Amino acid sequence: MNTDFRSVNQPFSNTIVIDGITYLYFGGTAYLGIPQNQDFINLYIDGLKKFGLNNGTSRNNNIQLGIYEDGEREAARRFGAESALITSSGYLAAQLTVKALAPFGKVIYAPNTHPALWLHETPKTSASYFIEWKKETIVKINSSADKNWVLISNSMNNLFPEIFDFDFLEEILSDKNIWLIVDDSHGIGVNNTGNSAYSTLPKLKNIEVVVVASMAKALGVDAGIVLGSQRIIAQLKQTNIFVGASPPSAAGIYAFIHAEEIYRNAWKKLQQNIIHFTNALNLTWKFEQGFPAFFYNYANFAADLIKQNILISSFPYPKPDSEPINRIILSSWHQPEDINRLISALN
Repeated sequence: MNTDFRSVNQPFSNTIVIDGITYLYFGGTAYLGIPQNQDFINLYIDGLKKFGLNNGTSRNNNIQLGIYEDGEREAARRFGAESALITSSGYLAAQLTVKALAPFGKVIYAPNTHPALWLHETPKTSASYFIEWKKETIVKINSSADKNWVLISNSMNNLFPEIFDFDFLEEILSDKNIWLIVDDSHGIGVNNTGNSAYSTLPKLKNIEVVVVASMAKALGVDAGIVLGSQRIIAQLKQTNIFVGASPPSAAGIYAFIHAEEIYRNAWKKLQQNIIHFTNALNLTWKFEQGFPAFFYNYANFAADLIKQNILISSFPYPKPDSEPINRIILSSWHQPEDINRLISALN
């Protein structure tokens, strides 16, 4: 009988019990283990008691919960931006940003940008890899008579782990006006010592940097965020999408505001787990220092580990009939004995 792993009826954690069998779980995007962090759960419960289950009103309503602006101020401070905007999902944050800013100039998409960033259908890109794309982009912009450009990209490739370097923008002529939109959904709270990509992106007079992200991954909150200048955030708050959408649960934002130390401790634990695991790896693995995803190019990898009651992230990409992408994902909820067992299984 085939085990059904697509109808799990329990919270994800370092272990999952299915048909009476306990599996170690090394998948998902809860990099900091927040969904199982009891201190964070307690904060969320406090938020529920203060604000109730949800708030189905527009952020433009004449009567408002102040917790949302409090959360935006805290997010801006924590992630090094002038200002911030919080929505009910990362997808919504990306869509309202792209649709509002794309008309400012000629749009160039980096390869493999997340669908949340797409204006319409799959964007066409001439380059398959980021390193090729940035070289082409420099030439394309500098040789064009057009002055205004909108560049849209992920901050990293989390499938074949690679953190992108945007310093190439310094080579673009200073008379070109650039709006840079970067999706940091997989990096925020993890990369850059638990910060966000916003603090690492080039700060030049001719470049307007905007970072969008899901807060539902490392940060453990069902919400989306936009980081940018006060001018851009004020403009985005006037869009029909922002005005027409309900905000996320106030309880989640309350927990986020009060969880800075929880996030910091979880990040430290995650880094310990990463070091523990990487010390046992050989050179055939692909990973980025400090990021908890590890790619291994072997089609039967996941099936072999299931035999040892270990589940990893495995799905076909980019097409349904493609070979599966097999990755081990570490989280702060993993214990040293979990990682030791994984290492033993790999050996």
